[in-house]
Amino acid sequence: EVQLQASGGGLVQAGGSLRLSCAVSGFTFDDYHIGWFRQAPGKEREGVSCIDTSDGRTYYKASVDGRFTISSDHAKNTVSLQMINLKPDDTGRYYCVPHCGVVIDRSGKLTITTTYSGSWGRGTLVTVSS
Repeated sequence: EVQLQASGGGLVQAGGSLRLSCAVSGFTFDDYHIGWFRQAPGKEREGVSCIDTSDGRTYYKASVDGRFTISSDHAKNTVSLQMINLKPDDTGRYYCVPHCGVVIDRSGKLTITTTYSGSWGRGTLVTVSS
């Protein structure tokens, strides 16, 4: 059974930092791209970052590029998201899921997507106060 458990959220002031962690089980870690997605109240869910755990390639939503860093630990089967210089717009519930990918449109805009159809779990709540 595929299981991904996100943790590490909390309340932080603007400019602060948080480190999210995703514990992965139920599938071979190296076979999947794993991504972080978030959903703010009243807004659609959006992809934030994606990592190819086989070669370490990373992808980021434009608004978090340079502030967020995704990484994977094969020994612990975890994927982390280090977030610095947090902004109120980063507020939302964060989820980690497998099968992430990227779409780049003609203007060069990168969008992180997923084909995962299983349970997204409860995620972890990040609240950034101004």
